[in-house]
Amino acid sequence: MLLLSVSFYGQNPKKEKVKALKVAYLTNNLSLTATEAEKFWPIYNAYDEKQFELRHEKMKMLKERLDDEAVDNLSDKQALAMINQIESVEDDLYQNRKKFMTSLKAVLSPVKILKLKKAEDDFNKSLLRQYKNKGKRD
Repeated sequence: MLLLSVSFYGQNPKKEKVKALKVAYLTNNLSLTATEAEKFWPIYNAYDEKQFELRHEKMKMLKERLDDEAVDNLSDKQALAMINQIESVEDDLYQNRKKFMTSLKAVLSPVKILKLKKAEDDFNKSLLRQYKNKGKRD
């Protein structure tokens, strides 16, 4: 199951490494039964891939257009269009998370869903801490 989850994530070695660490962390913290894991991982992987796509591909495109000089040269109409695009991506992120939670309710107990949320938050905090510490050593 772990190998399938990792291979699902694509060719980027850093992304794959983080994904493998995340899968191991979530697996360890959720104590999923075999039946739960079989149903959970396809749902989670689809959700996670969509979130990644929205955050990194669509938002990156918008952020690249937001450098200081470019922003200063935008008309109000252009700026409003970009704000609307950002709101749309943020709404897509929310809708994806909402759909994910609804799907999880059919697979996991409410307690395990809360444990998942906590485990995701803890993993992200840990990853951020490691990133900050790496910057201090360099």
